[in-house]
Amino acid sequence: MAKEIPNLVAEARAGSGKGAARQARRDGKVPGIVYGDGKDPVSIQFDFNKLLTQLRAGRFMSTLWNMQVEGQPDVRVICRAVQRDVVKDLPIHIDFMRLRRTSKVNLFIPVEFINEDTCPGLKKGGTLVTVRNEVELIVTAGDIPDHLTVDLAGREIGDTIHISDVKLPSGAKATIDRDFVIANLAAPSALRSEDSEGGDDAEAQTEAAAD
Repeated sequence: MAKEIPNLVAEARAGSGKGAARQARRDGKVPGIVYGDGKDPVSIQFDFNKLLTQLRAGRFMSTLWNMQVEGQPDVRVICRAVQRDVVKDLPIHIDFMRLRRTSKVNLFIPVEFINEDTCPGLKKGGTLVTVRNEVELIVTAGDIPDHLTVDLAGREIGDTIHISDVKLPSGAKATIDRDFVIANLAAPSALRSEDSEGGDDAEAQTEAAAD
């Protein structure tokens, strides 16, 4: 379930501080910093267009990256912050934290559903209501999953799917202690409407009897 660690190419950045960062932006770069693991921070920068493409591809901040900087050893990192221009919403600075394979980190992991085409409840006209499309987990850096899988096989209308129904990767646990809901299978809207109307009729009959 753990995914292959993708490479993230960065460049060493000369200098630090606001002046060096502004110069990097003028050169078409996005300045950044790598910190953590008891080592000194390292100033880096990225090609603006390449970084923007990767950010827009999604899951950037939930991905463990193998950062490559020429002349330096590769290091596993995770993005902890992306500062954006308040008007253009474009990246202007990015922070990364170094991780060991055994490090624990909190990440939001996407939820994906399988076997929707064979789900009895959906075949009967039910609707899949997603309560959480991602779940925050405490995971080991070397075993970050692409996603959590929810199997809808055998699920009927009225079923509720909790986090306890989902197989988590080894060593992972949810940050919320209670058995929270991931999704449920709701009745068809027409059936819910009939139930509501039936309830109204019953209430009217009760009121008439009382009179």
